[in-house]
Amino acid sequence: MDRLLQLEVFSKTAELGSLSKAAEILRMSNAAASRHLSALEERLAVRLIERNTRRQWLTEAGQELLQRCSTLLNELAEAEDAVSDRALSPKGMLRVTSSLSFAMIYLAPMLPAFRALYPNLSVQIISANRYPDFIEAGIDVAIRTREHEPDSNIIVRRIGQMHRVLAAAPSYLEKHGRPEHPVDLARHNMLIYNLANDPYSLRLSQGSTTQTVRIAPTLDSNDGQIICGAARAGLGILIQPLYIVQGDIAAGRLVPVLRDWQLPLLTMNIAYQNRVRLPAKIRVFSDFLVSYIREHSEPGIWIDAAK
Repeated sequence: MDRLLQLEVFSKTAELGSLSKAAEILRMSNAAASRHLSALEERLAVRLIERNTRRQWLTEAGQELLQRCSTLLNELAEAEDAVSDRALSPKGMLRVTSSLSFAMIYLAPMLPAFRALYPNLSVQIISANRYPDFIEAGIDVAIRTREHEPDSNIIVRRIGQMHRVLAAAPSYLEKHGRPEHPVDLARHNMLIYNLANDPYSLRLSQGSTTQTVRIAPTLDSNDGQIICGAARAGLGILIQPLYIVQGDIAAGRLVPVLRDWQLPLLTMNIAYQNRVRLPAKIRVFSDFLVSYIREHSEPGIWIDAAK
């Protein structure tokens, strides 16, 4: 029985959490997929996947094999890309991680057009605001808001920089008044994204003048959508990238404050593993995403967006 096919069945089953889904993707019957998986476990003399009536999970041996065989299968796919028309028509699974806000505002809306161009390429989006070891996790592309990676094996491609704004609901401003100077923020209810760099210290600039203000949160959260929801409900003043709150500002649900003062720009990047040959699926996705952002963002959100 084909050893490579056994590994493909195992990898797909672990990836999708379902033997039947793996069989469907690999275009074989459930019985055939089960035989391949059983043959692999018998050949290795170890249990790789535990199952019950409700779920399945990898054993410790299965986790180790998945990490190793994922590397093997990726390298094989790259080799095939180099000698076949897959470079022009990529296929398989592309795993992308980004914040929930970025996924909702950019990734999900762009997928119909992207899939129309590359119908044989499936996309899996993993929403995460922290920065996981995405290579170990089997992720192909990460959308990140940091300019440098501690791992030299990671390539960083800049999408562009974006403005951040302070904004609050009209109901909050009617009750508490508008801040007229950065120091006024210390007495306001502040809604803080706690994964930002130094989230409880704001540095604002006006011309050559810079003001740093320490703020105490009324609410802090690791997700921008929670913060936006609280701001729309009138809980306080948020600090968020403009692309996240532009719709609420345009609709009047949020009102910018301290517009004469500028917060530091936020840099957004695409990160992926450094390889001798960049897989076609990563290349076409990255190019498409950069073009989509440039063409579909409201004016003023992005500064020096990639061309």
